[in-house]
Amino acid sequence: MTNKHTPKAHGHRARKRFGQNFLHDHHVIDKIVRAISPKADDCLVEIGPGMGALTEPLLEASGKLDVVELDRDLIPILRTKFFNYPDFHIHEGDALKFDFSTLLQPGQQLRIVGNLPYNISTPLIFHFLAHHSIVRDMHFMLQKEVVERLASAPGTSDYGRLGIMAQYYCKVEPLFIVGPGSFSPPPKVDSAIVRLSPYDELPCPAKDVKTLERVVREAFSMRRKTLRNTLKNLISAEQLEALGIDTSLRPERLTLQQYVCIADAVYDLQQAEEGESS
Repeated sequence: MTNKHTPKAHGHRARKRFGQNFLHDHHVIDKIVRAISPKADDCLVEIGPGMGALTEPLLEASGKLDVVELDRDLIPILRTKFFNYPDFHIHEGDALKFDFSTLLQPGQQLRIVGNLPYNISTPLIFHFLAHHSIVRDMHFMLQKEVVERLASAPGTSDYGRLGIMAQYYCKVEPLFIVGPGSFSPPPKVDSAIVRLSPYDELPCPAKDVKTLERVVREAFSMRRKTLRNTLKNLISAEQLEALGIDTSLRPERLTLQQYVCIADAVYDLQQAEEGESS
């Protein structure tokens, strides 16, 4: 007995350079679709549909779907498989360069789904965070350790730039783990499903998000060093202490709120310097 969600071979082999691992476990697929709960009026987008294992139940649930696929050899397979869905649209290209705002109708927000290749998952997540205002939610299959970093708390070894910036923009919910046997070929690591839901109003807004990104990047550039050392090019130890920050701490000990506090101070310092020099 064949499973309708299991992709047929079609002579296509997963490509290492695209980080392809095709999902074939219908129990996992059904669980993902239930978590997404697609509706007919959703603006659904799938990143890297592969052989269409997740595409099929998404289309069945919503009736319409846009997909972005980089591997041009997969496109005729997808076109053939879903030819009877008039609202199925394939966009050939790199998701990192694709303008997702072109898919939106007025008043809509994107619902993004994807089994993201391990080699580009972090830059893709940062790409979507930068466009958070047009996104309702994101459901991603990622390497388990990437999900742990996204959801990490201060004081843990997983806590860093990715988790801080994701939690700045979104509510992060790890949903469940997916073992290697659910894929073809099986990856060497566990995967996990995560839900990222951008906030309508940021709970801890920074005066300037670019400054926040720079502060966090500098802080974690040498994560074994103390804040006194890692942030010295942006703000002095005395100025940090005046904010109530213990400069002997390592960067993973600070909360998101504390990083926003530092970033606001750095931004004010820069604005004052620019005012003096003009």
